[in-house]
Amino acid sequence: MSKKVTETVEQLVAPILDEMGLELVDIEYVKEGKNWFLRVFIDSDTGVDIEQCGVVSERLSEKLDEVDPIPHNYFLEVSSPGAERPLKNEKDFVRAIGKNVYIKTYEPITGEKQFEGELTAFDGTTVTLSVKDRGRQKTVAIPYEKVASARLAVIFS
Repeated sequence: MSKKVTETVEQLVAPILDEMGLELVDIEYVKEGKNWFLRVFIDSDTGVDIEQCGVVSERLSEKLDEVDPIPHNYFLEVSSPGAERPLKNEKDFVRAIGKNVYIKTYEPITGEKQFEGELTAFDGTTVTLSVKDRGRQKTVAIPYEKVASARLAVIFS
């Protein structure tokens, strides 16, 4: 049911975001405690503000009321993905070149399953990172199909 809900919401929100010049980053439909949450994460090259989130929320809420894909009560939340935006597809990886990222893999690559460093290249099949290892920079090549999750990583200095 969760996958069907997120697919339906994606179809409903896409025209709203296209019209507003925004992009869909992710959709979550999850139960937390007794409550269900439908979370829609949106962004643009210049970021999103609270007013844009409010407009998308209102317009999406109207569409959800018409289609009624969720049989029980839930909370709708529309927000920015924040500074540690997830990297969900190839376009996200290309856009993140030159930025600091955190990647978890399905299986160990060079003995590790977690990597943090600068994404230096992505060619559609390999994600290349420059990571610090005991004070030295080294390059790590991660097969794209081995990436379990990835996000931008904030560096605190």
